[in-house]
Order: sequence, then structure tokens, then C-alpha cells
Amino acid sequence: MRYLPLTADDRAEMLGVIGVADIDALFVDTPASARLAGPVGLPRHQGELEVERELARLAARNRPAGAGPSFCGAGAYRHHVPASVDHIIQRSEFLTSYTPYQPEIAQGTLQVLFEFQTQVAALTGMDVANASMYDGSTACAEAVMMAARVTRRAKAVLSGGLHPHYAQTTHTLAQVAGVQTVRLAAKVDAEAEVIAAIDGETACVVVQTPNIFGQVTDVTAIAEAAHAAGALLIVVTTEAVSYGLLKSPGEMGADIAVAEGQSIGNGLNFGGPYVGLFAVRDRFVRQMPGRLCGETVDAEGKRGFVLTLSTREQHIRRDKATSNICTNSGLCALAFTIHMSLLGEAGLRQLALINHAKARRLKAALEGVEGVQVLTTRFFNELAVRLPMDAAEAVEIMAGNDILAGVPYSRLDPQAGLDDVLLLAVTETTQDGDIDLLARVLPKMLAGKKGIA
Repeated sequence: MRYLPLTADDRAEMLGVIGVADIDALFVDTPASARLAGPVGLPRHQGELEVERELARLAARNRPAGAGPSFCGAGAYRHHVPASVDHIIQRSEFLTSYTPYQPEIAQGTLQVLFEFQTQVAALTGMDVANASMYDGSTACAEAVMMAARVTRRAKAVLSGGLHPHYAQTTHTLAQVAGVQTVRLAAKVDAEAEVIAAIDGETACVVVQTPNIFGQVTDVTAIAEAAHAAGALLIVVTTEAVSYGLLKSPGEMGADIAVAEGQSIGNGLNFGGPYVGLFAVRDRFVRQMPGRLCGETVDAEGKRGFVLTLSTREQHIRRDKATSNICTNSGLCALAFTIHMSLLGEAGLRQLALINHAKARRLKAALEGVEGVQVLTTRFFNELAVRLPMDAAEAVEIMAGNDILAGVPYSRLDPQAGLDDVLLLAVTETTQDGDIDLLARVLPKMLAGKKGIA
């Protein structure tokens, strides 16, 4: 077989060398709840034409966010990406380049990474940024591991406003490294609870702003409390466009800033690939995971770029590596840099203002619907509301009427007991008519009228 060349004897020999009885023994660390009981319910094999038809049929069941009114957010946002971004990233020198180990033939790629780092450092208000991580959630997990190395402590306090998927990703990595994660109860405004949870054993505090409920918080007081206890503050941002309007993590005292950069230059893409942003204070740079591109001069004194501090990953002294991550989301980072270059500072600020104005209009519309309680008081472009019914059921009813009405919180955190909470986001792609339609249809749905189009 072309793609599965190993025989049963080959596999048995390898298992014997490893010292396990069967393939299942290799997955003992994967929770049973995350494993399938049997093969995926697809045909074992088909011809190419049949496969294309089946995949097309499955794809047709999806409703793209751009097919009509959409209020989905919760960490992945629909923004307009100029066509020029896609055009430029498809130039052969960008699209085909890989790891720039040989700087003498990879100066273009290295300069792009350097410019990306410069932009991220400026946006986050931090001293230095790396050349990207896989996505925001893994960047968050890596930040906790870094904080544990810096402080030589093994406890991380996770705010109740942190995206549940970020919390779960962090816990998955932390438990293997022997770091305890203390996740506080989900809450729209969780500042007081976070400060109360900090003690002398805390390595770091992880807070998100705007948080999963859309709540914007000045975390300066949390930074002061963390630093007084000898802990680091990690600030998470899932909506990078908010940097154009809100205080940066650096201004609020963050030691490490991580974010999901998908909002700038990258489409929704069915959940990936995305691009994780990671920036730190200069004094922590040697503990930062991932790649770092630096500026230098060549033998002739000309400006050039190289990968630097390379013990951080799979390079020469990999036993001293700060992380197992050995690559970066280069093409997504390039798209981010191109879009940011097109926007500039003024363009990003204007884009952020438009997003916030749309959210203000959405809030006003929702406050006019009887039975709907807006929970978010300080917001950028996302709101959490409490409905007089199950939010997941409401989303299904609205989807049947061609409106993607947001993300039920229970989908992200089923055990939180917030089944009636709905997360709604708006961006510059949201038309005023979409908000008006939602405001007209929502009362009818709450009145029990399922045929509400």
C-alpha cells in the first residue's frame, strides 16, 4: 500500500521495541471521553469521484458566516480582509518558503518576521514579541509554562472570564508539566475574585480583556496584586482589533501578553489555521518560547536579519529548550503583517471605532427586547445576554430562520450552569439591517413562534 506501507509484523516489531502490547497503549494519556469507540462513520474507501461528491455533500450542510446575518464571535471573528492580502501572500517567495535556517538565502522571510514582531510589540505595548505561535490558546498555555519557569512556582490562577477553550488547553499542557491550574468560576466581571485568589505560591495570573463575555477590564489593579505576591500577570486578548481602541496589556502592567491574531488578515477558515501573538517584557526574553528574529549586520556592515536565541526550540541545545514548539504560523503571520501595514495606526483605530459603534447599536437593540438582559456593561464589539430560555435552543431556532444569532456559552463550557447565556459579536461586516432584523425576530422567537422569518 502506497500510504500505509507497514505490515502487521512491522507494527508488532515496533510495539515490541517500545514495550507496549498494542496501539491503544500509546494513547493511555488521552482521556477516554476524547477517544472514539470505533472508526469514524465514513466508507472505508471510495473512488476519487465518489469522495469528491461526498465531501461536497457534507460541505453543503455548512452555513458560511457570510451567507447572511451572523453574530458569532467567542474568539473567532468575521472581519473584512482586503483582496490585496491574499494576492501578496501567494507570491512564490512567501508561499513556498519554509524555515529560514540559512539567513543568507532567507532575508525576505526573516524581515517579514521581524516586521511582524515589531507590529505585535507595538500593539501589545510590550518590549519584544516572537515570530508567532500556533494560535491564541496554545500561546496562553505556553505563557503559563514560561511564568512557572521564571518564578519557579507551580500554580496558575485562571480568571473566570478566560475563554473556556483557552483554560482547557492550558490545563492540558500544565498538568503534564506539573503546574497546577486554579480556574475560577465563570463570571462576567471577575476582578475581585482574581485578586482574592492570589497567594505566595502563585506563579501567574491569567486574565482576558475583553473577556469571553465581552467585558472590558482595566487589569492594572490585578497586575499590582500579582506583582506584590511575586507572581506574573498574563493578559489574553482574543479580538486583536480591540488593540486599536483599548489600553494595551503593557500599559496595564502585563508581564506577558498573548492573543489570537486571526482578526487581522485572516478569515474564519473553519477554525484554523490561526496565528498566536506572544510578547513579553525584555527581562524575560530568554524564557520566551517560539522563534525570535533579530536585526544584525553582515560581514560588509549591511543590515540583515537572523533567528536569535535559538536554544528556545529544536535547535543546537534542544535539551535546554524553553518549549517543544518548533515552528510558527508563518503564512498567517504574513497575512497579519500585510493587513496591518495596509491599515496603519489610523486605519486600525478607525476600524476599532466602527466595531464599537456597531456593538453600541446592538446593545441598544437588545435592551429593547422584553425578557432579554444584557450582562456586559463595558464592551468592545461583543456582548453577553441572558435569555428567558435555553440559549442553544434559541440559536437553533434562529439558524432555521437564516440568522446565526451567536454562540451559546454552554457550548464552550457545558458545566458552568449558564445555559441561558448567549454571546453575540458584531464587526464592520455587520450591517445595520442585520441588527434590525435580529431585534424584530428575537421577540417573536421568545414568544414561541418558530416560523419567524
